[in-house]
Amino acid sequence: MIAQKLIETARKMVADDKGLLAMDESNPTCNKRFARLRIPQTEEARRAWRELIVTTPGLGESISGAILYDETIRQAKEDGTLFVKVLTDAGITPGIKVDTGAKDMAGHPGEKITEGLDGLRDRLKEYSQMGARFAKWRAVITVGDGIPSRASIEANAQALARYAALCQEAGLVPVVEPEVLMEGEHTLERCGEVTEDVLRTVFSQLYIQGVTLEGMILKPNMVLPGLTCPMQEAVDVVADATVGCLCRAVPAAVPGIAFLSGGQSCELASARLNAMNVRFTSRLPWALAFSFARAIQQPALEIWQGKQANVLAAQHALNHRARCNRAARRGEYNAAMERQSSASIPQLAKPAA
Repeated sequence: MIAQKLIETARKMVADDKGLLAMDESNPTCNKRFARLRIPQTEEARRAWRELIVTTPGLGESISGAILYDETIRQAKEDGTLFVKVLTDAGITPGIKVDTGAKDMAGHPGEKITEGLDGLRDRLKEYSQMGARFAKWRAVITVGDGIPSRASIEANAQALARYAALCQEAGLVPVVEPEVLMEGEHTLERCGEVTEDVLRTVFSQLYIQGVTLEGMILKPNMVLPGLTCPMQEAVDVVADATVGCLCRAVPAAVPGIAFLSGGQSCELASARLNAMNVRFTSRLPWALAFSFARAIQQPALEIWQGKQANVLAAQHALNHRARCNRAARRGEYNAAMERQSSASIPQLAKPAA
């Protein structure tokens, strides 16, 4: 019974050309983004920002699930309605980030290991009772001189698999996120080699831990050159390299692959996802979806700036980015969509004199 429910939930998360909204930034990360825009770094400001997101009209037309943070899943609208209920009423499945962050890996300078397995069984039970139906755990893999090491890849893969097994025991769909970071000057080819190695290792560990592949979602990076690599390949080259890597490393039993944005611009993330679906979707065993954070939220955050008067304009921008990515799942995204949005944005509040 549990396995069947997991499978149904996982399929729902990537159905109808929708994707996931990652709004699971930790408080320190959220505060840093607020600070850059001179928004107060307070719990109330974070609550107001998240209320803006979950109450965006029409969001459920493009978003199937929202990944929350521990603070967020406990928060409510000003009228007292819990965010979990707001999302559920909009047809959006609530999820929860459960790792406690990437820490320096002992004996391996420049590499990280994600923590949070201690006490996870009890936390998953609590989150399930609060309405979460899936969870997320992020591992980070750095590319550089002599890294990633075998130790880093294997330790992070094992942690992801143990997390996934605990999730399924609790009746939650695990979103498994092994992220090969964009930072660095490595080539697209090097990113592809590392990503394939990481994915093969992750799925080996998932098999060992007995995880039901039909009841999980993979959240990987796209295969991209490092941010400071002088050669930045065209959209179609990225699409070919990414899908080729996934075909060699991801079992067909997985129902969906929801890409992270990882620091890509909003437009590039949408264009690359679109190219993959245009070129390959009819021949792939899994859905190619999205699980973006900044690539959906950032324009709205820059418009909002903590001002109530800018809420409608910010929600317009948020919904636009969600719709762009749903279009990319259909292979229907194009640059004209961006121009149309700019022309129809609501009036912003005037700056104080």
